[in-house]
Amino acid sequence: MSNDRSEGAVLEPTWFKSSYSGGDGGECVEVAVAPGAVRVRDSKDREGGTLAFSPEAWTAFVAFAASAAPLTER
Repeated sequence: MSNDRSEGAVLEPTWFKSSYSGGDGGECVEVAVAPGAVRVRDSKDREGGTLAFSPEAWTAFVAFAASAAPLTER
């Protein structure tokens, strides 16, 4: 028998807010990198679920977003 509580423990991912999220609370997303997946959630609704992407898909998305023309105010 072992008293080590770390056996089988599930580590919570470390979430960080996007540097493009506004300070007024409008468009805030958080990202967490885990082995084999990149997770994304709404920082205003942390219990509302997450999206999971493969590292390859996330890399492709970030490259696309970085190369896309900025949106203009409508």
